[in-house]
Amino acid sequence: MVTQSNKRPSHKLGHVEKGIKMNDCFLEIAYEAELSTQEDPEMLELAEQECNENPATRDAAIQELRQMLYERGECIPLRTDDAYLLRFLRARGFVVKRAHRLMVRYYQFREQYPHLYKDVDIWELLKVRDAYEGTLYDRPDIGRLSIFKFGSWDPNEFPVEDLVKAGMLMTEIGLRQPKAQILGGTVIVDLEGVSLRHIATLSPTVAYQIVSLLGGTTPARVKSCHFINYSWTLNTFFYLFKRFIPRTSLGKIHFHGYDLNSLHKHIDPACLPPKYGGTCKYHGHFGTWLSKIKKYRDKSFDEDMKLLGYVVKE
Repeated sequence: MVTQSNKRPSHKLGHVEKGIKMNDCFLEIAYEAELSTQEDPEMLELAEQECNENPATRDAAIQELRQMLYERGECIPLRTDDAYLLRFLRARGFVVKRAHRLMVRYYQFREQYPHLYKDVDIWELLKVRDAYEGTLYDRPDIGRLSIFKFGSWDPNEFPVEDLVKAGMLMTEIGLRQPKAQILGGTVIVDLEGVSLRHIATLSPTVAYQIVSLLGGTTPARVKSCHFINYSWTLNTFFYLFKRFIPRTSLGKIHFHGYDLNSLHKHIDPACLPPKYGGTCKYHGHFGTWLSKIKKYRDKSFDEDMKLLGYVVKE
């Protein structure tokens, strides 16, 4: 009697396994590259288009910003080296006065909320896990795609302040990378699972802090922000955040409800993970990302984080 085998052909399994290994290899390289502070010549070509950065006048703009900081004395920056000032200039299209105002706001924010970074043990924030996700597939039109999933956070496990601390840490680490400074990023706020219990933890202060970290007081270039998976019951959530968003940024905010086709009109599915109807396989959650940062960090990273006020344990 002839029987059929339930086993798949071995050559097909081999292709699948090879694909998985290649994907894992790419991700590992991408995670290691997160700590790169080297300028990429290819990115510098995009800097003029993305940030209005002109190689012929860049040094003069850096020096003008440095001089403005000294003369006005409105803030005392931790650093004034070229690479540090450059991230603020890129964030404001190389308009020196705007870059200066951003630096002043950045240091005012740090002074106002020192508990978000001062003596914060970086590795303790691994507990945030999948409240933040992201893809490691950066394109000029999208930049780095970050996904906020507040519904996956259990308010009984840790306070909302730890979410803000993790967001600030993620921003500070990301902005060390010149590629991130130039390409900026896109944000998806996935409200699936968000309940009144979550909203009850949100104060106006927390809402302001989150908006600030999205470019209001940091040199993060947010191209657009997209809200998905929500219903009318979350109007309070939207109101809390909208009151702190500058009018000039309102055009960057888009509401899609449960309509993924609407989301795809703004974000190419090639940049989205499968959950959102996309094809990008290169994504992971905050816990994985931070564990890789811990794995690949070097002396320069530790020194930068400690200068910012963080605790970096072995």
